[in-house]
Amino acid sequence: MTAEQMAGGEQRSLDRVDRAILRLLQQDGRASIRSVAERVHVSRANAYARIARMVEDGVIRGFTARVDHERAGHGASAYVTLKVVQNSWRQVRTALLDLPGVEHIALVGGEFDVLMLVHTVDNRALRDLVLNKIQSIPNVLATQTLLVFEETDRLPVLPD
Repeated sequence: MTAEQMAGGEQRSLDRVDRAILRLLQQDGRASIRSVAERVHVSRANAYARIARMVEDGVIRGFTARVDHERAGHGASAYVTLKVVQNSWRQVRTALLDLPGVEHIALVGGEFDVLMLVHTVDNRALRDLVLNKIQSIPNVLATQTLLVFEETDRLPVLPD
């Protein structure tokens, strides 16, 4: 597949080995190429090339650490839903990305338009984030805050 085809939005399909590599990296993003290669039964060069291709294609968007936010000093977490003015998603998203504590933002369908996960030091900081920062963003019509009492982190698993 050419670079022009990839730029046009076409995706290369992932084979069994690619999916196995992705599962391993989801479990341990710090796994060595040698370890990955041994576990999926390919050469190191093959594993390296496959990972590089998946990074280049945008299948792998990065390598991150999974953080316990409470232990890291962010004791308040919430999902915040937003209703926004129609066709303002890009502007609202840009403003939301500049806010502290925002972990995830999604444009969704249903009763509300945006769902975001935020982490703050405490409830006072959460209140400030929602009432003073998010609600003051142009084109945000309404918010609803759902406090997170307890989180269970599950590793995502790709189907075979």
